[in-house]
Amino acid sequence: MAPTMHHNTTGAGSVMCGLEDELRGILQKRIMVLDGGMGTMIQQRNLEEEDFRGQEFKDHLKSLKGNNDLLSITQPEIIYSIHKEYLLAGADIIETNTFSSTSIAQADYGLEDLAYRLNKSSGEVARRAADDVTAQTGSKRYVAGAMGPTNRTLSVSPSVERPDYRNISFDELVEAYTEQARGLLDAGVDILLVETIFDTANAKAALFAIDKLFEECYERRPLFISGTIVDKSGRTLSGQTGEAFVISVSHAKPMCIGLNCALGATEMRPFIEAIGKSTTSFIICYPNAGLPNTFGGYDETPDLTASHLKEFASDGLVNIVGGCCGTTPLHIRAIAEGVQHCKPRVPAPNVFQDYLLLSGLEPFRIGPYTNFVNIGERCNVAGSRKFAKLIMSSNYEEALSIAKAQVEMGAQILDINMDEGMLDGPVAMARFCNLIASEPDVAKVPLCIDSSNFAVIEAGLKCCQGKCIVNSLSLKEGESEFLQKANLVHRYGAALVVMAFDEEGQATETDRKVEICKRAYSLLISKVGFNPNDIIFDPNILTIGTGIEEHSMYAINFMQATRCIKDTLPGARVSGGLSNLSFSFRGMEAIREAMHGAFLYYAIKDGLDMGIVNAGNLPVYDDIDKELLELCENLIWNRDPDATEKLLVYAQTAIKGGKKVVQMDEWREGSVETRLEYALIKGIDKHVVEDTEEARANSVRYSRPLHVIEGPLMNGMKVVGDLFGAGKMFLPQVIKSARVMKKAVGYLIPFMEKEREEMLANSSEEIDPYQGTIVLATVKGDVHDIGKNIVGVVLGCNNFRVIDLGVMIPCDKILKEAIEKKADIIGLSGLITPSLDEMIYVAKEMERLGMHIPLLIGGATTSKTHTAVKIAPCYNSPVIHVLDASRSVVVCSQLLDKTLKEEFFEEVSEEYEEIRQEHYDSLKERRFLTLPLAREKGLRIDWLAEPRPVCPQISGTHVFDTYDLHKLVSYIDWKPFFDIWQLRGKYPNRGYPKIFKDKTVGEEARRLFDDAQEMLHKLIDNQKLRGRGLVGFWPAQSVGDDIHVYAESACSHNSQPIAIFHGLRQQVEKDSKSSDPYLCLSDFIAPKDSGVRDYIGLFAVACFGAEELSQEFESQGDDYSSIMVKALADRLAEAFAEELHGRVRKDLWGYSTNEDLQAADMHRIRYSGIRPASGYPSQPDHTEKISMWKLADIQEKTGIGLTESLAMTPAAAVSGLYFSNPKSSYFSVGKITKEQTEDYGKRKGMAIAEVERWLGPIIGYDTD
Repeated sequence: MAPTMHHNTTGAGSVMCGLEDELRGILQKRIMVLDGGMGTMIQQRNLEEEDFRGQEFKDHLKSLKGNNDLLSITQPEIIYSIHKEYLLAGADIIETNTFSSTSIAQADYGLEDLAYRLNKSSGEVARRAADDVTAQTGSKRYVAGAMGPTNRTLSVSPSVERPDYRNISFDELVEAYTEQARGLLDAGVDILLVETIFDTANAKAALFAIDKLFEECYERRPLFISGTIVDKSGRTLSGQTGEAFVISVSHAKPMCIGLNCALGATEMRPFIEAIGKSTTSFIICYPNAGLPNTFGGYDETPDLTASHLKEFASDGLVNIVGGCCGTTPLHIRAIAEGVQHCKPRVPAPNVFQDYLLLSGLEPFRIGPYTNFVNIGERCNVAGSRKFAKLIMSSNYEEALSIAKAQVEMGAQILDINMDEGMLDGPVAMARFCNLIASEPDVAKVPLCIDSSNFAVIEAGLKCCQGKCIVNSLSLKEGESEFLQKANLVHRYGAALVVMAFDEEGQATETDRKVEICKRAYSLLISKVGFNPNDIIFDPNILTIGTGIEEHSMYAINFMQATRCIKDTLPGARVSGGLSNLSFSFRGMEAIREAMHGAFLYYAIKDGLDMGIVNAGNLPVYDDIDKELLELCENLIWNRDPDATEKLLVYAQTAIKGGKKVVQMDEWREGSVETRLEYALIKGIDKHVVEDTEEARANSVRYSRPLHVIEGPLMNGMKVVGDLFGAGKMFLPQVIKSARVMKKAVGYLIPFMEKEREEMLANSSEEIDPYQGTIVLATVKGDVHDIGKNIVGVVLGCNNFRVIDLGVMIPCDKILKEAIEKKADIIGLSGLITPSLDEMIYVAKEMERLGMHIPLLIGGATTSKTHTAVKIAPCYNSPVIHVLDASRSVVVCSQLLDKTLKEEFFEEVSEEYEEIRQEHYDSLKERRFLTLPLAREKGLRIDWLAEPRPVCPQISGTHVFDTYDLHKLVSYIDWKPFFDIWQLRGKYPNRGYPKIFKDKTVGEEARRLFDDAQEMLHKLIDNQKLRGRGLVGFWPAQSVGDDIHVYAESACSHNSQPIAIFHGLRQQVEKDSKSSDPYLCLSDFIAPKDSGVRDYIGLFAVACFGAEELSQEFESQGDDYSSIMVKALADRLAEAFAEELHGRVRKDLWGYSTNEDLQAADMHRIRYSGIRPASGYPSQPDHTEKISMWKLADIQEKTGIGLTESLAMTPAAAVSGLYFSNPKSSYFSVGKITKEQTEDYGKRKGMAIAEVERWLGPIIGYDTD
């Protein structure tokens, strides 16, 4: 508990001023140095649990290891010595060991009540170290109280399903930061440092708490603020750009602002430069020691880090430098020496001096020459019936679409109003603002929090990380109330709209409007400290055309007041709510829009800066009907006492309710070449046959049908290819383009064949219109071909003749077809592990036959390393791994270009040789445990102490002959679906549904998803796809690394198993500090000698019908639908497995009957138990499927079969085992030694060479 604080004395300001002046004086002369990573130094000491606990916390209920901040209490001398090392290395400023010393962060350790003490103790340790070194060296050192971001975020929901949900509130953060700041200030820190800001809303809560403390009871201290840019996109974790971040926290007037953590100095440079250009504060920069390596460590040497920061200093970018993660006293010494002779950055005296600066995720600057700013009005329950209806019915997601539409139509600021008597305004405002934060296309613009209820305004401000506008306050309740609320608005960091109201009421006359605004302006600047640029006046746009004479001057009075405000109140802006003007004509939208357009035309000239408008519905002044314009202007300028009546007559006679909508296919007016290109790019096949015929019929320009293909069609596809390669067009679009191309070519084929017959009659020379011929095949034993089909379509789009042999194609057929068709390239595809061996075999056969055709390798299980190490050495001609469809065109083009082929092959050969060498070197370095030792270190479960395993509710197998696919739809994990189509969003829009917000692929992902939804429901409703599968449960016991399965009737300890599942155990040596067990699946089943009866389950499910539908679509030339149906069948099969596993846990086995998980939680494996599949990391051996199929008669009961390579048929199938133990987990076996290979072969009765063939990818030794 923090003690009672002492209150500020009259000398407070001078103390603050003295300390800040002292630091400013130093920073103007030289670059100061901050310390390095506290955590890095603590880790080097290899402290154990008892070290963290000390004597005081030896009986604490939770583990405390890793709670570095606690060491300031339990091991203060260690923290003192680290501080001292940094100070003696050259640090001018050290940070307190309080990064996680808030009650929020300490709750993870059960130490939330210790927060104040942690901060005070840490501050005192740092203070002692700084004072000791000051005395020792004669050079003054300073202490910065570190305030970290906590482990919660105000701007991002922890729940994918509930984007409006938050697990922390602004008020809770303010309370926690207040306690932390009190502890630090009581310890005597010189500076408060709000650091590692990944969410600006969290930082604003910290700044709010600090400012409140300074106002109420503490002497002010210099304030440093440091954000964190998470990747090269230049944004924080919550999505803000660096410039927007600076604007959002500028109200706190930090002495220093900058960046730390996440990036190394090299990656941080452009963002530090951008921040420097956006602020008048000093710049602080303390990066990590480079980017983390594979193991989370940092490899950048002190000299390298120092050289980067010296560059920053030499280029005038920084005032304070230091280090974050991975940096040590050696780094700080090198940095201090590197910058000691560099001149410090000179902060600009002013930046955007005459601008109103606002921010959402991005900055928005309103300057002297900014055009009129549109504040979107439709998210207002009082002004939009549609929005109000959605909010009142709690349909917030649909309401969000209105906000998005406003931004898309040009709103630069978004007005949010929740003032409705039947609505809980603060709750509604917070929920909607939180939803906006989840939609980057909306959140990029600043918000205008609009309410007559200040509690609603505060609710909105507490949810916004950007700099908002508050709309509005007024003097109608007196100066005291006005100043109290204005101070709060300022503390939240918002700009403010002031209405022309005072204690006497609303101002309607020009002089009264100006008088009230002048009074408010003076109060805000002199008593609150507002920047004049953050003050916006609304002199009240009032309704005209009411028939009441005194209302007739309202428009004129507003414009006159606007002009006077802009002339007499420097920096202030003027805004207004435009819809009020025309309220008399509600229901006559054409009249209202014309009135708004005409009013704005003149009001903007008089200085109106912004207005709340229906973005997108403002007519251009010159486009308004002349008769209507004259009537509107007569009303606005009070020229005609009958203007209202005349407007009503005009509305009844000239406007018939509705606007003309003209929709023209303008592209149809271009040349046939232009039309064909447009159709191909846009994927429009409606007119392609008639356009192709028109081109073919032009025999002057296209003397042969082939010339139509080589000319306009290939020109169009070249554009498609270029756009695809540049990332401006995406795979679904390319496939739609291919569909158009196929339709056009299909129309031309009969003409070409006829011509070819005529030409062959007169000549023996064969004519080939294609760039090259490529034979594609999924190798023997494998039935997966979606990726191969996509590659085929993309290659076809680029004028390659593609001969797709299909799936499960044996080597001899592939090579025979390649020779007969005179293939220029062979492409092999495969998904399952045995396919890798088949690819090696194909390469060896090609070498044996003396072939020289380049060989391409692709598919999910393939890799560049496997291709280089295992396949390429078998064949002397080019063997190249192709990552995805977009690379296939480039590779094929280079291989078929005689001028490039040799050079390209040499380059690939050299690269693959390096990969091989690295691989063999890594084998020498890898260390393994012996198999007996790995078994000894396996998972240990006290089976007699644990709850007894639950007996399944059913025994043996249960078949699902016709499964209801409707109930699987909600279980579909859509992320892999987008991966198939090579649509990948970038942070923060990775995965589904965030991909729809991605600026690059989002729009196409949405179109693809909509197509998928339409097809999915048709397939299910029309029963084109069928779900079939089974589950089975049996008693089971582990025997070493194997699992013995028994008949239900077996009860004797000596009963013979009816099946054995063989396990593989992890052998790769783990980190010496790791206590993790070396796992095998058998660890999760009770041992036979334990006396505990245990059980195992299995399942196999499939989606039938996709292959036939795919072939049907393909025969129609519809590659897009062909691929789509397979992709959807795959997703349904995985959803089947997911949904069925849920039923197993809750009902069929019933070991987790109280489970209540959403599909998203299941995708994240938040359930109890596992369902590992053969051929996957926990059991990489596909041959285990044979035991499954025999045990449960899977093929006979379901029709799900196995190929000779043990791929499942149909391809959309999933199978695996069920384990119920709560300690069971998914893991990767990793590489194994020959010792385990031989042991495994003996247990399975399989020859060592055969084991090595099936386990190829995990063999940790050279088998050659």
